[in-house]
Amino acid sequence: MRVAYILSSPRAASHKLAQMILPQLEAGVHGAEVKAIFFFDDNVLLLQRGNPIGERLSRLAREKGIRLMVCDLCALERGLAEGEARWCTPEGEGRTSPGDCRLLTHVVDGVEAACFPDLYRALAGQVDQVITL
Repeated sequence: MRVAYILSSPRAASHKLAQMILPQLEAGVHGAEVKAIFFFDDNVLLLQRGNPIGERLSRLAREKGIRLMVCDLCALERGLAEGEARWCTPEGEGRTSPGDCRLLTHVVDGVEAACFPDLYRALAGQVDQVITL
């Protein structure tokens, strides 16, 4: 089974991902092929350079082809990105072309700033289940 994880609840990254899913993936016993992990809210902070969990996840994602995505607005609000939201204007209106949101250098390698339209395109035909934690 091919899955994608959406990390939206508090401590989803620091507890569920870091203490359960990541070790299982590293050991090869997770039981599902993880295609993507999307980080929301404070969960994005795990992906800062120097964070041991973020560094391990970046390395594993590179090895296994796991797509790592962070909510653009969450990254902007927490100083992990600069620019503007991808699919909303500063006034909160929708866009028809994406804004320029760039992750800063203190984010681990292999992460992209994204929003729901980007997530849907990335997952199309790639996953059997989307699991929100």
